Amino acid sequence: MQLLKGMGNVGPPIQSFLESLYEAYRSLNAGQVASYIPELAKADASQFAISVVTLDGRVFQVGDCQQEFTIQSISKVFAYGMALEEWGRDRVLEKVGVEPTGDPFNSHIRLDETSHRPDNPMVNAGAIATTSLVKGSSPTERLNRLLAMFRRYVGRDVYVDISTFLSERATGHRNRAIAHLMLNFGMLNGDIEEALDLYFQQCALLVTCQDLATMAAALANRGQHPITGERVLRAEYVRDVLSVMYTCGMYNFAGEWAFRVGIPAKSGVSGGLIAVIPNQAGIAVFSPPLDENGNSVRGVKVFEALSQKYGFHMFDLSMGHCHFHDSLLSDSAEKLDQEQLL
Repeated sequence: MQLLKGMGNVGPPIQSFLESLYEAYRSLNAGQVASYIPELAKADASQFAISVVTLDGRVFQVGDCQQEFTIQSISKVFAYGMALEEWGRDRVLEKVGVEPTGDPFNSHIRLDETSHRPDNPMVNAGAIATTSLVKGSSPTERLNRLLAMFRRYVGRDVYVDISTFLSERATGHRNRAIAHLMLNFGMLNGDIEEALDLYFQQCALLVTCQDLATMAAALANRGQHPITGERVLRAEYVRDVLSVMYTCGMYNFAGEWAFRVGIPAKSGVSGGLIAVIPNQAGIAVFSPPLDENGNSVRGVKVFEALSQKYGFHMFDLSMGHCHFHDSLLSDSAEKLDQEQLL
C-alpha cells in the first residue's frame, strides 16, 4: 500500500488516512515492550491506537483508543507547566535547565556539571526536580493538587494505577541515586522518598490514547481545553512547554525527530507518544513496543507519515505548506454529505 503521496496534494481526509496508517503498521513487529519496570512488561504488544483531537473538539481515531495505560514520562510535560505556573520561569530555571542532553532519559551523568542543575525537565533527573516543586503541606495534598491539574487536561477524574506505582517504587533505584545526587547539589529540598513517591505516582496515572490527544490539543489551543473550554495552562507558559518538548521530548532521538517530524512531542515507556500541532490539533499514538531510545516504534512511524503527508514540520508550517486544515474541511464535508443522505 502506498501511503505517502507527498505534500503537493491534500490527500485523503484525516480519518481515512488514520485508518490506512493503522492497517499499514499494525503488523509491524519491531521493538520490545519495556521490561525494567515489571508491571510494564505485562503490556500487550499488539495494542495500537491513533487519536487526533482538534481545537474545536472533533475526534478522529482508530484502534484501541479507550485502552487504559500508564502515562509515564509524558506526564513530565504537564508537571513542568504546573511548576512554571506556580513558581514562574526564573525560579524553575534555577532548578532545571532547558538544554538537550543527547543522553538516555535516565542518565545521571549530566548532573555533575558546573550549574549542578538537571539539563532539562524531560529527562528523569529534571522531572524529579520539577515534581518536587509541587506545593502542599503533606504528601496527600501534593498528590491531590497534581491529580487536579491532570483532571483539567483530561476532562475527567484520573487515577493512579497502584500496581504500577508499587512496581516503580520497588525497582526505582536509579531514580533514587539521581535524587540523592541532586540533594547533594541542593537541587532538591525536603524528604527524598516523598518526592520520589509523588514522581512515581505521577508516572503511574492511567490514561487512554484519546486522553493524551485531548491533553495535547489543550496545548495546541494555547492552554485552553478543546472540549470543556477550561483554562488549563496560562498561555505565556505554553510556549515554554512546547519549546522544551521540541528540543528534548524524544530524549537522544530528539535531533532526528526534529529533522524528520519537526513538531513538539513527548514519548513514554508504556508506549504513548503525543505531539502538538500549534493552533490546529493534538495527536497521540499508543503502541507498547519501543525502539532502542525508548520511543514507540509504531508511534514514530505514524508521526513520520503524518508529518510528510500534511506538512506538519515546523518549517513547513512557517512557510504555509501545511495541508491538515484542508483535510479537516474535507472530513466535515464528507460527514455533512452522509448526514444529508440519511
